[in-house]
Parts: sequence; structure tokens; C-alpha cells
Amino acid sequence: MKISRIARIGAIGAVAALALAGCAANEGGTGGNTDAPSESTLSGTIEATGASSQEAAQQAWVAAFQTANPDTTVNYTATGSGTGRENFIAGSSNFIGSDRAFNADELAAGGFGSCASDEIVEIPVYISPVAVAFNLDGIDELNLDGKTIAGIFAGTITNWNDEAIASQNEGVDLPDQAIVPVHRADPSGTQETFTKYLSAVAPDVWTHEASDEWPLQTGEAGDGTSGVVNAITNGVGYIGFADASQASDLGQVAVEVKGDYVPYSADAAAALVAASPLEEGRSDHDLAYAVDPAAAPAGSYPIALVSYLIGCVEYDDAETATLVKAYFEYVASEDGQKVAADAAGSAPISSELRDQVSAAIDAIVTK
Repeated sequence: MKISRIARIGAIGAVAALALAGCAANEGGTGGNTDAPSESTLSGTIEATGASSQEAAQQAWVAAFQTANPDTTVNYTATGSGTGRENFIAGSSNFIGSDRAFNADELAAGGFGSCASDEIVEIPVYISPVAVAFNLDGIDELNLDGKTIAGIFAGTITNWNDEAIASQNEGVDLPDQAIVPVHRADPSGTQETFTKYLSAVAPDVWTHEASDEWPLQTGEAGDGTSGVVNAITNGVGYIGFADASQASDLGQVAVEVKGDYVPYSADAAAALVAASPLEEGRSDHDLAYAVDPAAAPAGSYPIALVSYLIGCVEYDDAETATLVKAYFEYVASEDGQKVAADAAGSAPISSELRDQVSAAIDAIVTK
């Protein structure tokens, strides 16, 4: 049995989170450096729901933030991105995590019940590869190109010893066994990231538009990231996709990019995002990336998740606005990004992006 990388980095992340939190508790409310120790003046409770991909990172962020600010409570429930966005519109979450930003139509419709106005803050703070993970006896790694991955999930490649797979994996003893693809049962930004990859690199095979909802009735469905991972773990012959922070115990696919097969890594995912522009037509406090998997540069991993924290520009309650702003500042800080990298294997945002994110966070106020 493989030793769990997530178990190892989870333990490391917990230690790092506590260590950093201890420093932050001595240095100020949100973990910034000051000349003299000071006690946190933050207090209150904020409620959040959203992306299950962020779960490991959120656990580390919350632990560190609450240790530094002992009179605060941050409740983050991993409901999936789609439910998180619904809750933000309904007004039941003070902020959310989402594996995609609100799109132009959603922004135009407005009606964000959590906010005092229709202006929102969207900041990319979690960059992570989406692993294509499988469960086959005696096989830990496979090479697959986009067309083959699309065929597997579209249902046109149905057996593990299919020539399309075998031709890319010489010397691997592939079984004569049915492939069982697994997808998300819930609306998911991870799922939208994956289907965007399929439609971008293999449109002749994957003929569906990118969507956070699975368009087919075939295969098996799992609730949340953990549901997908559990299904693959318990089913020999199964294959699916999940945030890499929760899939490292499974067999992994190295994905073809520019003639080479690239295994997932935080650095390779960050390389894809670094080559991507921000979407045009958005405000300075709405930082959404336009990632094109088909344009992935050599050496990058083409299925990269850019996950966001989403909050309001204006809150009715001053305590809520102050606490959300402080939490966002910590998550985006160098310390916060290191905590997430240790706990979840994500790629820290660049210093240039941090400057933009910090400016966006500064827009948060009380009505």
C-alpha cells in the first residue's frame, strides 16, 4: 500500500499552521509583522460554505487564524462550489469558497443576499492541480493524452487494455477490465475545470460545453471531492478527477502537453495559471482568471484549479465586514499561502498577484 502523501503533508501543515499562528498571535490580529507584540482586537463569528477542494487548506487557515485571534470563529463548511454560490445569493454565507468566479450573467443579475450592494470581491487564493486518479492493481502511473481522457469520460473508451491507452503505456500490463468513470454528483467548480479541459483539448470527442454539472448519465457519481475519491478508492477499475490534495493515495495520470507527459504538481499547475490573463471587463476587486487548457505551455499541467474566496464590497454589519476582511488578508498573506501549501500542496500566489489581491480586499467596507 502507498504511504499517504496527504497524511504526511497534513501533519506538516498542522504543525506549520500552529507555528505560524503562534507567531501571528504575538505579532498582531492577522499575522502581519509589527515592532512590538500586541493582542488581537478581532471578535465575532462568520459563516462560510463552498468549494470542497479548499477543505484541507481551509482547515489550516481557520486553525491558524483563530489561534492568532482567539475571540473569533470562522465556520467553513465544504458544501461544493455550486451550493456555496447559491448560499451567497441567498444570504446564508458571509463569504464563500468557489472553484470558479461568478460569470458575467450572474454578476449582471446581482441579488447577492449576503451583501449590502451587488458589488462583490473575488480573489484567487488557491491554485491546485486537478488530478486524474485511478485504481488498478499493481499500476501507479499512466500516461494519457487529452483525447484519450476525453474518450474515457465520454464513454467511447470502455476497457483498460484499449489500444488508445496501451499505445501510450508500453510495458505496462493493462488488465482486460471495464473502465468505470466517476464524476461529481453536485455542481462543482472542480468539475467545471475538468470539463473545460476536455472541451478545450478534445472537442471532437467531448462534445459538451464546460459545466459544473455532469452532462451524461453514465458512470458513477460521488458527492463532493471526498465522495469521488472514496468511490475510486473502493472500486478497482475506477477513474475520476479530484483536487490533488485529496487524491494522492490513488494511481495518477501524467497528462500530455506539447508532446511530453506531465505529472501533476503545484509548480506545473502554477505555470498554467501564470501564462493566463485575467478576464477583461471586471472591476479591480474582481480578479477572475481566463485559463485556456489548450494553450498550456510546455512543462505546465493543463488541468489547474483556480479557486476563489468571494465576499462583499459592502456589508450591513461592521463586525462581519472587519472579520471577513481580516480573514481574507490572512489567507492571501505569505504566511497564509505557506500554510495552505503545507497542508494541501497548493501553489502559493505570486507576489505580483498578492499586490492585486490586497488591493481588492481593501475594497471591503461597511455600508
